[in-house]
Amino acid sequence: MRLLLILLICLTSYGESKRPNILFCIADDASLDFGAYGCTWTTTPAFDRVANEGLLFNKAYTPNAKCAPSRAIILTGRYSWQLEQAGNHMAIFPAKYKGFVEALGDNGYQTGYTGKGWGPGIAQGRQITGKAWSKRKAKSPAKGISSNDYSANFKDYHSQRDKSKPWFFWYGTTEPHRGFEFKSGVNKNNKKLSDIPKVPAYWPDTETVRHDMLDYGFEVEHYDKHLGRIIKYLEENGELDNTLIIVTSDHGRPFPRMKGQCYEDSNHIPFAIMWKGKMKGGHKIDDYVNFTDIVPTILEAADVTVEKAGMQPVSGKSLFPIFEANKSGRIEAWRDHVVIGKERHDVGRPNNWGYPTRGIIKDDMLFLENFEIDRWPVGNPETGYLNCDASPTKTTILEMMRQGKDKKFWDLCFGKRPKLELYNLKKDSDCVINLAKNPEYATKLKDLQTFMKNKLKEQGDPRMDGKGEIFDKYLIHKPNMRDFYEKFLEGKAPKTGWVIPSDYEKKPIE
Repeated sequence: MRLLLILLICLTSYGESKRPNILFCIADDASLDFGAYGCTWTTTPAFDRVANEGLLFNKAYTPNAKCAPSRAIILTGRYSWQLEQAGNHMAIFPAKYKGFVEALGDNGYQTGYTGKGWGPGIAQGRQITGKAWSKRKAKSPAKGISSNDYSANFKDYHSQRDKSKPWFFWYGTTEPHRGFEFKSGVNKNNKKLSDIPKVPAYWPDTETVRHDMLDYGFEVEHYDKHLGRIIKYLEENGELDNTLIIVTSDHGRPFPRMKGQCYEDSNHIPFAIMWKGKMKGGHKIDDYVNFTDIVPTILEAADVTVEKAGMQPVSGKSLFPIFEANKSGRIEAWRDHVVIGKERHDVGRPNNWGYPTRGIIKDDMLFLENFEIDRWPVGNPETGYLNCDASPTKTTILEMMRQGKDKKFWDLCFGKRPKLELYNLKKDSDCVINLAKNPEYATKLKDLQTFMKNKLKEQGDPRMDGKGEIFDKYLIHKPNMRDFYEKFLEGKAPKTGWVIPSDYEKKPIE
């Protein structure tokens, strides 16, 4: 009997050892500004190593380009319009939607995280990304960069874990989220303004804007440095081969017309996966993938079904067929599109309203439908355009408009938008030339709109059934931020912390 018990323990331990460890790495507000994507003004050897020794995804997207809803999609494998309150920013996460990290914890994994997990919002006391590890601190290389010594906190977690279990760790930086130390890219990171080959067409090409971009790049490199230290530590401890590493960001840069919007630069995110013991690396993948695909991929790696995990049905599909194809280019023919959209992000409109949009990217075209075009897409001017973080770039564009120098950048970044938008991403990746009224694209526009709405109906999107107003009625997680617009007009609004006085418009704008 004793021998049988020992044999069972050994078999169990053997089975656990074959389940991979999982390292999930997510930057806060980073676009494709990594060397593996051809960026020349950042230095990112760790991300580039994952891409070169694993898979680099050229067409990976978040369906919703804002922190909380994007991360909710990652955790649940469901689109934001399938998540009730959690489809909004600053939300209360419904208990019915279990996250994959919780599911891994229930199925033999030891879970932990450092930095930013899910948020901002309330997850009802759940350890939705595992147990926090945050004791280790380090000197910040610049103002605005966290003192969290991310890699040291991972080492603490790893050294103190239960070694009989496989582990999952969420490495989430608060970089490159705002704010940045102005001119830190030049003064502390030895960059030059001329290092940036091109400023996006929706911003003015000024020294201030270029400084802002380099300051952002400094924080991207900070994320990459800690990633490199973690990978080196795993390699030195003989765990790299049996660790599935996923490296990404929640959405695009924290700049006007990017974070919080629905354009190519808002939703197109960096995405690389390395699993040295499972896949051969060095391939670049052109399939469209999105954040709903992460849950089924991780659960398959962990040998846990959605049903066993106790999770709601997921909308994404596992990336294992891409892992196993061992080639570059297009792998699965059906991965030819991604659906994107948003509801309420930040506060600042009357009646707690959001700015509902849905879109689809297919055949190198981006189609968008804005459902409430009388509303301000980035938030009301008088409350500071609250769905855009304060920044030197934001201030520059607002001041140019106020001084009558050039209103086109304000129109692109803050102005009201038409019902329909259509962009040719091959010719206009900045999405500044709207083709929706161009007769040459009339058939393409209609086809994309029909295809998008059919997909959204399949996904049970309330907006397709005329019930989209439900998203405006969900509570904002902080009571003092509810009815912000009305409180603002009464002079009773709390400080938001992500706008500055120069953001506010003192005169009405029509």
